[in-house]
Amino acid sequence: MNFRVISLPPFKTVSSGLDKNFDFSENGVLGKFNAYFSQIKPKPADDFMPRDFLYFDEQQGGMVWIYALTDYIDTEEFETFDFDGGLYVTYHYKDGDDEENERLYKDVLAWIEKSELFELDKREHHYPMGHIITPQEVIKAQGFAQMESFVPVRLKTK
Repeated sequence: MNFRVISLPPFKTVSSGLDKNFDFSENGVLGKFNAYFSQIKPKPADDFMPRDFLYFDEQQGGMVWIYALTDYIDTEEFETFDFDGGLYVTYHYKDGDDEENERLYKDVLAWIEKSELFELDKREHHYPMGHIITPQEVIKAQGFAQMESFVPVRLKTK
């Protein structure tokens, strides 16, 4: 298995809200949210990764971007909700390589299907999601970023 199983804790999150247009432009829902959270500078004790996740909300049919809050972050006009956390199977690939992402995602689903321990755990605000794991200075130097994908799972119940 080339996948990791990790646990994300529950946290309060600020959200872009649903964007059915997948608009990352400066004036788009996702673009405005990117500008908002990119200017946030967490205190050193809160500066952990990942803090932001992007996912496709299968129930509502649009993209949602979330950012883990701290007590001192101003949410501006963005909505907030409690993220449940949970178990995730993760993998990484070169951002933008949709073919590799699709192959790895199918491999993860097949691995979960065969697993005696885990089952898929999709539900509201709990979908497969991604996060850029490459620091900005490395992206600039090498010309690309790596994306880490998180596929929600739970332990099977008897």
